[in-house]
Amino acid sequence: MLYDLSLHMGYSYDVPAAGGRHILRIMPLSLPGRQRLIAGSITIDPAPQERANFNDFFEHPAITFAYRSSHEKLDIRMQARIQVEPQAMTADLSPLLASLGAELAAVWQLDAQSPHHFLGPSPRLGLNPEIAAYAREQIRPSLTVRQIAELLNARIHKDFTYDAKATTVDTGVADAFKLKRGVCQDFSHVMILALRSLGIPAGYVSGFLRTIPPPGKERLAGADAMHAWVRVWCGKSTGWLEFDPTNNIPAGTDHVVVAYGRDYSDVAPVIGVLRSYGSHSTIQAVDLIPLK
Repeated sequence: MLYDLSLHMGYSYDVPAAGGRHILRIMPLSLPGRQRLIAGSITIDPAPQERANFNDFFEHPAITFAYRSSHEKLDIRMQARIQVEPQAMTADLSPLLASLGAELAAVWQLDAQSPHHFLGPSPRLGLNPEIAAYAREQIRPSLTVRQIAELLNARIHKDFTYDAKATTVDTGVADAFKLKRGVCQDFSHVMILALRSLGIPAGYVSGFLRTIPPPGKERLAGADAMHAWVRVWCGKSTGWLEFDPTNNIPAGTDHVVVAYGRDYSDVAPVIGVLRSYGSHSTIQAVDLIPLK
């Protein structure tokens, strides 16, 4: 599937910011056999006094930029063309959960793709006995790792209600789990922590999701969305698979990957600091337009 993608993020400050420094992770990745970034550009208004590109530990291209002068707004726009390849469902070659530990012990590398980075606590995902108990209630010894991932993907979708007003970007996973409500970030964090509690490496995927309007309705400009889902290490033979618990589906050609991390803190689209006070307003619009 070939897409044209556009993203607009705007911030208006009640009181002009005296300065600031930010990091952007919004450009889709090129991933062999998964997706290819054909072309892309990012514009920032007002033009920052400092701007530099770098790759983080997880090999994501990012932009760091800074202001030393005052500014009343920040306007970020990204445009890209991406080719997303369909992912064929193969036979389940993942091990039983009891055998996964041996396969993990045989993995010696510690590069960005190593499953060892996705097993223990991470900045936003510490130990949680309630989520661990929830995960144990779902599994049986006869299930493979992939079957466990599919089961938790479906169960979280069933047990949780999508509610954009129930949580914020700063809501902790424990609170989201108690509410059984939230957005894609919350669904993904709960699933990641549930899998890790079983000894299964799992990480956070940041990206874009194409939305399809209801029958008879026109597609609304800017109505697509930034999205989050989960990647799961299913053993040496299978490797990483991606699941979307918000929609109870495997990630497919409607999912465009921007970044992989341990949790949201590794892949936040925009992070930074400002010298300012007062409140601000934000806007975000995404268009993911299929070309063929």
